[in-house]
Amino acid sequence: MDRRQSLKWLGGLGAFLLPVAASGPSWAGAQATPGSPLSKPKAEWADLLPAASYRVLFEEDTERAGSSPLNQEKRDGTFICAACYLPLFDSSTKYESGTGWPSFWQHLPGAVATKTDFKIFYPRTEYHCARCGGHQGHIFNDGPKPTGKRFCNNGVALQFVARSEKLPELRT
Repeated sequence: MDRRQSLKWLGGLGAFLLPVAASGPSWAGAQATPGSPLSKPKAEWADLLPAASYRVLFEEDTERAGSSPLNQEKRDGTFICAACYLPLFDSSTKYESGTGWPSFWQHLPGAVATKTDFKIFYPRTEYHCARCGGHQGHIFNDGPKPTGKRFCNNGVALQFVARSEKLPELRT
């Protein structure tokens, strides 16, 4: 491919990506969830959350594989958004994917919303908390039955609440 063909290809790619970026995230107000959608300035989230959680949830960072204690969590309970406390996953849908991140084959109804992510120039399905918009991870089509999906989650974006404990009130 010569220089002229490369520039045409890059220009075409930019024309393709621009409408996606300009349209904004598809998770904003996408689904009804318990309580109303929660919108806070990033500075407020930064004050409420540990730095690593803030970076993942609101700057779409990724934690290092194998670093989350939630990888070993085997108790019966609920995984909730670390920012707004919306329940996202039931522990019965968690499985060991071998990836180093907590993985689930199904989210709770209305808990997540998705958008297409081109950060690595390859389209991936990114998912966020449907209430606060906090980045959780990506969805892959290599999970177990019955869905065949793998919701690959950043552990710092979640908290675990054992079934014997009361779920916290949703943050306002």
